[in-house]
Amino acid sequence: MSTMQDNRSKAPDVDSVKASGVPRHVAIIMDGNNRWARRRGLPGHEGHRAGERAVQSVISGCARRGVEVLTLFAFSSENWRRPEDEVRHLMGLFMEALGDRVRELHEHRIRLRFIGERSAFSAPLQQGMAAAEQLTADNKGMVLAIAVNYGGQWDVTQAARRLAEDVAAGRLAAAGIDEHAVQGYLALGDLPPPDLLIRTGGECRLSNFLLWQAAYSELFFSPLLWPDFNEQALAEALRDYAGRQRRFGRSGEQVAGPDEDTTC
Repeated sequence: MSTMQDNRSKAPDVDSVKASGVPRHVAIIMDGNNRWARRRGLPGHEGHRAGERAVQSVISGCARRGVEVLTLFAFSSENWRRPEDEVRHLMGLFMEALGDRVRELHEHRIRLRFIGERSAFSAPLQQGMAAAEQLTADNKGMVLAIAVNYGGQWDVTQAARRLAEDVAAGRLAAAGIDEHAVQGYLALGDLPPPDLLIRTGGECRLSNFLLWQAAYSELFFSPLLWPDFNEQALAEALRDYAGRQRRFGRSGEQVAGPDEDTTC
């Protein structure tokens, strides 16, 4: 692994994190589309379509505020268990987004990446994802990572498999495997870990999302259903984050200094 990758794999420096009120990396579990639709007497896929507006709002808000990486949990490895009709509509919306939104992202210099096991998707979807990544690969703006057919346990498993393959091939010594080495084999291993992880919909769990990467993330649970999560709600989450003290294993006094009040 490169030196840059090694450095990014480590926890952020506490002082630099404290100095900035804007998280480098925001990750979001977009929950509540179905419940939003049911409350309005609409089919579930209309909730997913309404949720796309929230996606656009959050992308715009994060990019404008200087967030470096935004990761959105769009489709988990467990979502295949949902009704066939809902999954079909989700795949259709995904194809529409690849056709309609990617060039708009490209115009705003946003770099698009997809994480997850792609082999389960149709050939056109796989080709669309690869084309979107290629089109935006040289952009220097915010990185937008979309987690599709993704699960945190899958992510750790595929990293362990690749580590084992490299050890067996002599490319890596078993003694050299530590947490930084593992990080480099994970999805988004070349990017800073999430500083802030938001979940909408009122549920308070990670649902198999970025389990390794979120070890030191600040968690924010919003009662809003995803289609109702707008830029104002994003601003509230960012204000909450800015008021937190990030310790990374240190005491509050070590982080704040002896003359600062560490009480909540």
